[in-house]
Amino acid sequence: MGEIKSHRVGIIMNGVTGRMGTNQHLIRSICAIRKQGGVKISDGEVIMPEALLVGRNEAKLAHLAAETGVEKWTTDLGAALADRNYTVYFDAQTTNLRAEAVKKAIAAGKHVYCEKPTATTTTAAYELYTLAKKAGVKNGVVQDKLWLPGLVKLKCLIDSGFFGRILSVRGEFGYWVFEGDLQTPQRPSWNYRKEDGGGIMVDMLCHWRYVLDNTFGTVKAVSCLGAIHLPKRWDENGKPYEVTSDDAAYATFELEGGIVAQFNSSWCVRVRRDDLLTIQVDGTKGSAVATLRDCRVQPGGATPRCVWNPDIDNPVDLWAGWMMVPNTQSYDNAFKIQWELFLRHVVKGEPFRWTLLEGAKGVQLAEKGLESWAKRAWVTLPELPA
Repeated sequence: MGEIKSHRVGIIMNGVTGRMGTNQHLIRSICAIRKQGGVKISDGEVIMPEALLVGRNEAKLAHLAAETGVEKWTTDLGAALADRNYTVYFDAQTTNLRAEAVKKAIAAGKHVYCEKPTATTTTAAYELYTLAKKAGVKNGVVQDKLWLPGLVKLKCLIDSGFFGRILSVRGEFGYWVFEGDLQTPQRPSWNYRKEDGGGIMVDMLCHWRYVLDNTFGTVKAVSCLGAIHLPKRWDENGKPYEVTSDDAAYATFELEGGIVAQFNSSWCVRVRRDDLLTIQVDGTKGSAVATLRDCRVQPGGATPRCVWNPDIDNPVDLWAGWMMVPNTQSYDNAFKIQWELFLRHVVKGEPFRWTLLEGAKGVQLAEKGLESWAKRAWVTLPELPA
């Protein structure tokens, strides 16, 4: 057996001391890729990522580095960007800090991969794309839900023609995030402060944009109502604060091809459904309900005959007429899958369509959702030029 060629890729990972950065990007993606022996290109070629952790808190960085076996960390972003051994910059900071850091990375000639939202305004997010394009650096944005097993199965159904003509899409997302007075909240307090880049529209409508665009059809217009259902919460230090950003959003989207999509997103809902995210798709020939990992279908020929009669117990078991879509492949971590695709893009130049332009589209939908809420009207989404 010949010698294996290993492509080392140094990655500056900024802001990974947070929950998502630590768990999904560092531990379950980069560390997992290293543990498996790198990204395999062929029997004789692999890509091996090497992380440099960057953050503002020395104690957190030192602890995370020790926990994960990462050798290098620093609080000096400028020094990290000046290091030629690291050619990729990754950003998982809070939203309001991201754009300026990404600009610095682009100016330093780094390839850029970052979490969404990529900025707090469409103008700022689109500027990141144009700067990266002008600089000639490879760039991408995290769009993890596209590789969730449930959505992969749903996309396969669409591609096979299972639904016939798709009529509508209904998404339900959310769970109860504890206020912080009696139980520790599951999300950081900045999520609920507009001044810190918080808000469920800014967070989740970015997700729904790429899910809808890549799975069903381009979003053309939005009508959205936001809400601050819980105006008072308690922060990480147990101090009460006023909630200034939306904690729930009720949106309707018009998609190309006449498809209507509705997504409810809420951090103030108690779950009585199959999962924290469910997406129901109804078509002329059949329907499906996807969760994070599963997908159930009801073909048109197996649709029960329902008759409205509130005077008797429903004779139809509405849960029974759905069949589970089987697992036909193994499903890796969704974040890790996209990381591997991006690393292949950086090293081998393989196609990667989830660029900073797609990130700007997500920010645009969030911004237009907020505009719709303020105007109480439908808002059209203008096309962002490539």
